Amino acid sequence: MSIISLNKIKEIIPQRYPMLMLDRAKKESDTKYVGVKNVTINENVFNGHFPGHPIVPGVLQVEAMKQLAQIAVADKLDPGGENDIYMRVVEKVKFRKPNNPGDRMMIEAEILEIKDGEAVVSCKITNNSGLSCQAKITLAVRPKTHPETMPKLFTEFDKHADTPSDVNEIMTKIPHRSPFLLIDNIVNYGNGTICAIKNVSQNEEIFANCPDDYAVLPSSLQCEIAAQSGCVSVLSTPENKGKIGYFMSIERAEVLAPIFPGDQIVCDMTIHPGSSRFGKGHGTISVDGKVVFKIQLMFAIVDA
Repeated sequence: MSIISLNKIKEIIPQRYPMLMLDRAKKESDTKYVGVKNVTINENVFNGHFPGHPIVPGVLQVEAMKQLAQIAVADKLDPGGENDIYMRVVEKVKFRKPNNPGDRMMIEAEILEIKDGEAVVSCKITNNSGLSCQAKITLAVRPKTHPETMPKLFTEFDKHADTPSDVNEIMTKIPHRSPFLLIDNIVNYGNGTICAIKNVSQNEEIFANCPDDYAVLPSSLQCEIAAQSGCVSVLSTPENKGKIGYFMSIERAEVLAPIFPGDQIVCDMTIHPGSSRFGKGHGTISVDGKVVFKIQLMFAIVDA
């Protein structure tokens, strides 16, 4: 077994504070890797997820699994370390038990297949209470590109005097707060659909320590943007007033193109009619009219 220290982790993967989700790792075999992430109340994410009830966001568990999977396959997908290894697909994600401050997360990644420039990895997270999260992740490689055009400004998606919900109104619907509130305003919602907006800025903490100034919005956070948008839609109904939405599963999410600082995210979600205890839906994220992300997800509706 080969121990992978924090310094070595940073040599292999580009993630840095606050998005580095591994404290230590080891190689158990050519196809099996194990990592550890200690959870402590001193992590800034707990200021916003959730105030008074700190819990590790499900998507950061996905991010931890993705990072360990990336360590497992980096030398095979990108031996020169010149490109961006990204999570092209994440599927069959189930969030089974919470991780809270005081927990220690054991992350496991097992390579299932490497073919045609992609790696399929089976991942799971366990804490002292048992299985916490599991997922199947497909990693792929893309060049480290940068935006070549200016964004379209002042479209129908920009906040204006008649915007249905600004960030203050959003905060009355969901408990998320900075630094983990990831939607800025709502363009429209009703009848099970919602269009939410997220402005991506270099000043956000997630971009504070990007090596080589290659700043790209993590795929895991795109899942969270979709989930928060769906929750606002469901929790805006009278029967769900005062309740909370918890992420339960991601059937499938697919990344089609990178998102950069300066981009404006347009998240369109459709929530299917069903049980009052669950929300199930699908949606897309677009930038300047181009779909860059697709997702199918489910969350639970519980009393606050």
